Amino acid sequence: METIQLIGILLVFFIMVGLMMTRKVPTIIALPVMAIAISFIAGVTFMSSDPEKFTIVKDVLEAGSMRMSTAISGLVFGAIFGKVLSKVGITETIIKKAAELAGDKALPIALVFLAVCSVIFAASNGLGMVILVGTIIIPIMISAGLSPMISGIILLLSSAIGVTFSVNTLAVYLDVLKLDLDVVTGYSWMVGLPLIIVSVIMIIYYIQFQGKTSKAWAMPNNARNGQQVRAIALISPIVPVALVFAFKVPLIASILIGIVVALVLSTPKNPIHVVSSAFVEGIQDVAGAMGLMIGIGMLLNAVMSSEVSAILQPAISLAIPKNQLMFVLIFGLLSPLAIYRGPLNVWGLGSGIISLLVASGMNPVAAMVALRLDSNVQAVCDPTNSHNVWIADFTKTDVNEILKKTILWISVSTLIGLIISSFFLY
Repeated sequence: METIQLIGILLVFFIMVGLMMTRKVPTIIALPVMAIAISFIAGVTFMSSDPEKFTIVKDVLEAGSMRMSTAISGLVFGAIFGKVLSKVGITETIIKKAAELAGDKALPIALVFLAVCSVIFAASNGLGMVILVGTIIIPIMISAGLSPMISGIILLLSSAIGVTFSVNTLAVYLDVLKLDLDVVTGYSWMVGLPLIIVSVIMIIYYIQFQGKTSKAWAMPNNARNGQQVRAIALISPIVPVALVFAFKVPLIASILIGIVVALVLSTPKNPIHVVSSAFVEGIQDVAGAMGLMIGIGMLLNAVMSSEVSAILQPAISLAIPKNQLMFVLIFGLLSPLAIYRGPLNVWGLGSGIISLLVASGMNPVAAMVALRLDSNVQAVCDPTNSHNVWIADFTKTDVNEILKKTILWISVSTLIGLIISSFFLY
């Protein structure tokens, strides 16, 4: 019977992955559907009068929707912080200063924007911030002689690097794997440094050999005539990051302190209006991601139930790496499975799979590092990402061409990160 149930659960996985890959069903719907279907196949009771009994209604849907509450809170407050930075003019001023520093040479401006935008995205990320930053820097880079494709890729790389150190993104791993904050932050450089190095090499290669163009792009009005803020206010984006990484301050408190610092140093005319409007607009920007996290929580509770885990663990335990070589090979060669919301994507099936691996005996820290490194592939290459779709549309390029130009590079950076981290984990 368990063999038939295992086949049924795997069939649900593959069908839903196929529907997500072909964009027949959005991920925000696919995850709850998977959670319910997997639970039914495993024989989880739908409802029960016994309050101690695990059921679909009470534990998968109700408790599951709240499981990622820490990550959702971090996401919301991070988005609010990003809106505050935008509304008081800090984000735009940083980008303008960076453009002035780099001049009009293609390579310097690309590398400066990679660094500066990574800092901005570490403070706040998501589609809204990508659009805000992208509408400013992409025209500047194209005017400096970069191709639209490479300009878009630079924005994606900076977003991925920023997310690696983003305080609101770290909360996902706290919820999924139940690790302490200092453990998650302690491995951030090990995850981010290979991506940074490979990104720089990648940019140099593409600009030197196929990234230049003579095409011009008129700067948007709001990118030229925005408000300026005093120089001291430009440190605001790094305040939450520094508080979390250096002083171990909790996530939400760090972001709130960052908001206060940004307001004090920039002194907007109406700070109450800035904060209130940022609150509403920030929530609007991350509404889709919040929906994804609710679905992830449901899927996590479903696969971690005793009924489902009993069926899946014999198969999952075979994939647990027993040594350095297997750790590198499994998560390195299979890193492309992070795209299309696949089994190594923390925003898709990966959260459930990695939780089962940990439940079956895998080192949770190793699981966290592997998932974060594979998530770099998703962050840059995945055609189902909303920011990849927006960048492709804005630059008039093909989202699948972005995948082709980046997948090998980012997979190599992931492999390097796995090799380095394996010496610390095994």
